[in-house]
Amino acid sequence: QVQPVESGGGLVQAGGSLRLSCAASGLTSSTYAMGWFRQAPGKEREFVASINWSGDYTYYTSSVKGRFTISRDNAKKTVYLQMNSLKPEDTAVYYCAVGRSAVLRTPLHVAYWGTGTLVTVSS
Repeated sequence: QVQPVESGGGLVQAGGSLRLSCAASGLTSSTYAMGWFRQAPGKEREFVASINWSGDYTYYTSSVKGRFTISRDNAKKTVYLQMNSLKPEDTAVYYCAVGRSAVLRTPLHVAYWGTGTLVTVSS
C-alpha cells in the first residue's frame, strides 16, 4: 500500500518561504508522476505542480509559476515543493499526490493522496 506523507507546512509571513516534502512509502516504481494539490477553505481542491519520473519535465498552475519549484528524489521516493514569495492567497491545505501514470494534472489522475499539510500565510 502506497502512503504519501507530507511535512513542512506551517505559518509564514507574506513574502516568506517554505519547503514541503512528501515521502511515498510503499512506492515500488518511480515511473509515475508526482505532484501537489491544494485546497483553501470553502474552495475545491486545485492542481499546483507536478513532475515526471525523470524530473526533466515540470508543470505549474499559472498562479505559482516563478515562485514555486517542484523536484523529486527517486532514490528517496520523495517529492519536494519549494515555495518562495508566499502570498496570503497561497493559504491552504497542501496535498501530495502520486499519479496513475506519467501525467498528473487533475484529481482524476491521482492514484494515491497524502493526508495534507496546512500552509498559512499571514499578511
